[in-house]
Amino acid sequence: MTQALNQASLNQENPPTFEQSHTKLNPSNQPEKVTELTHKELKERILSQVGGDLADIEKALHDNLTPHLDLVSDIAGHLLFSGGKRLRPLLMLLSSRLCNYQGDLAVKFSTIFEYLHAATLLHDDVVDEASMRRGKEAAHSRWSVPKVVLTGDFLLARSLSLAAETGIPALISVMAGITEDMSQGEIDQMVQKGRVDLSEEEYLKIIKRKTAVLIQGACRSGAIIAHAGKEKEDALDLYGYHLGMAFQMADDLLDYTGDAASLGKKPGADIREGKLTLPLIHALYAANSDDRAVMEHVIRNSVSCSSSDTGSVSDTDSGSGTGSGSNTDSGSNTDSGTIFNMTTDTGETDGFDLIIQKLKQYKGIEYTELQAKNHVLKAKKSLDLFEPSKARDVMMMLADYSISRKV
Repeated sequence: MTQALNQASLNQENPPTFEQSHTKLNPSNQPEKVTELTHKELKERILSQVGGDLADIEKALHDNLTPHLDLVSDIAGHLLFSGGKRLRPLLMLLSSRLCNYQGDLAVKFSTIFEYLHAATLLHDDVVDEASMRRGKEAAHSRWSVPKVVLTGDFLLARSLSLAAETGIPALISVMAGITEDMSQGEIDQMVQKGRVDLSEEEYLKIIKRKTAVLIQGACRSGAIIAHAGKEKEDALDLYGYHLGMAFQMADDLLDYTGDAASLGKKPGADIREGKLTLPLIHALYAANSDDRAVMEHVIRNSVSCSSSDTGSVSDTDSGSGTGSGSNTDSGSNTDSGTIFNMTTDTGETDGFDLIIQKLKQYKGIEYTELQAKNHVLKAKKSLDLFEPSKARDVMMMLADYSISRKV
């Protein structure tokens, strides 16, 4: 199969529905539903296959971190060892095996992608003034902002140093592209905060840079260290892109459908931070003028109450919340109901509940689920190039897991 043919099949205008893709033919040649694994069953099956790999990755993360400053290890470890999924290093490891890599350095180099991921999370939490991460206080709530930012810088530098150790120019180039794209994605998202007219196309561009490029890079790098050739590199890159897009869409859904206990933070963080994601973008597009006006009011109210950095909402950049180093201004970390309380002609209503109601009414959640499922189908299709193997089976399951997970 050529990459051109593979790409053409994945870019079809009318991809099969999720239900169509999960059917098989019975002896009478009639479609028959395949029994799908529950989220718990899928997770248990994946862990049974990769438990040893995850243990090796965990050890490598410790080994590559401990020789450095205690403060760096403490701050980085606060995030690194607080329950992350290790999806990115695991994908590099699996991708290298899919390409018959025979060396012994895949585990060490896989940590590149977890360090880079952790660096972005540390920086993101500072920028977003988030109070929680993975059910724990965010690092900048425990240590000073300068210490946390510099630790994020160190993790970024550590990932680049490890990439240089490979001595493979193509992998170093991938890493350079990832860091540039992710930085642009975060900047773009910050600039777009509070924009009620953010388009689906603009949203997709943001999440590609924020999330998909790192997962793409992990998958492509597995093929690169195996010297598998361009066709396999491109196929794994495509798998990583679609997996990353599905993963981020599922994250965006969980912010509206999850609960505080499972998420490790209060739901509704995105709207409090002025971030429009696909469920809300679609609902705003589909809503009638009255309902759209109500939703826009909630969004604008949440942004004005939750951030003192007005530069993210307008072009004035007054500097009222910048450069001060303070984490206490204008209640930016508050989870109080005042952000979402608004009065309608039916009385006092919680704005977040109202948004959820409109998301359901205008099928924002349903639409996002469908788009995520279509990305999963395309991720799986991109693995057609590879022979059946344990690594391929796990990567197929990871694609399903990306949208079945609860956290």
